[in-house]
Amino acid sequence: MRAQVLMYKQDDPAKCTAAKLVRFGLAESIRFVRPDAILLDPFSKNVLTSSDSVYCKSICAIDCSWEKAQVLFAKSKLKHHSRRRLPALLAGNPINYSKISKLTTAEALAASLFILGCRKMSESLLAKFKWGHTFLELNLGILDDYAKAPSGNDIRVLERKYFPQVY
Repeated sequence: MRAQVLMYKQDDPAKCTAAKLVRFGLAESIRFVRPDAILLDPFSKNVLTSSDSVYCKSICAIDCSWEKAQVLFAKSKLKHHSRRRLPALLAGNPINYSKISKLTTAEALAASLFILGCRKMSESLLAKFKWGHTFLELNLGILDDYAKAPSGNDIRVLERKYFPQVY
């Protein structure tokens, strides 16, 4: 499984988690999303499940400003890809600590890899950040449950269990 990032370079380069992953060779910077990739889309109705690993070779995150994200995801050239949203998780980064689903690109990729069965790779991505262990500590039980859930409906039930204030 490969981690990929479609970078729009809208963030401060010193704080960009996607750029750091690319610098360390833990993610690949790409110019287009391949058909065998799952595109992380926070607006998708379909949730990422472990069964998605059967037909994908990579997980791709778009690194962009949240203000511009909705416009980017609405572009027709991205519509033919398998798009999945991450289930709800707590942010471990210092800017959005403990906020639901306010993840950095690194956290999103790491969570995706964990759910898809690539736990070691997920831990390797997070190890590059001082706060990476915090993300795992906050979400380890939740991620384990999400990774074991056989379907999107099961994950939605888990989301309601863990985050009743949101769902």
